[in-house]
Amino acid sequence: MSKKAAKTQVTPRMYDILLAPVITEKATMGSEHGQVTFKVALDATKPEIKDAVEAIFGVEVKAVNTLRLKGKTKRFRGYKGRRSDIKKAIVTLAEGQTVDVTAGV
Repeated sequence: MSKKAAKTQVTPRMYDILLAPVITEKATMGSEHGQVTFKVALDATKPEIKDAVEAIFGVEVKAVNTLRLKGKTKRFRGYKGRRSDIKKAIVTLAEGQTVDVTAGV
């Protein structure tokens, strides 16, 4: 555990930033390379995501990559609907660090 992760106080905003882990085949393949994928708030920044992961899980984050997925327009029973926009963060952890996303927070 890094010194910065030990000092950072966990705030309610950090729980609002990290919404859910992404459990897909592609995200699971990233875990072999020390990466964890999270669904995050649309207004979250990379430094905020890094601080939240370090404080909540007590690990050292090496890098954060983000992407925004625009919601698709779909039809459901003849009515038009729209999926929500989401933002994902691919967090690369330092060597030897792991996060168990199946346990919950």
